Amino acid sequence: MANLAKTTIFTSGTSPKETPLDKTTRIVRRITEDEAEVRHQKTARLRKARLESEADTSDT
Repeated sequence: MANLAKTTIFTSGTSPKETPLDKTTRIVRRITEDEAEVRHQKTARLRKARLESEADTSDT
């Protein structure tokens, strides 16, 4: 029986190393998602304030 190298029988469970482009892409996506979340929260807060203001002025 031939001697088989470990790499031919079992593959490593580790993923390939992250390239600089992958790292940059990951960081940019995280920043973009964070900014989008802040923007959505601000929009929701302003919308709520506007609706409350309109409700107050329509009552009087």
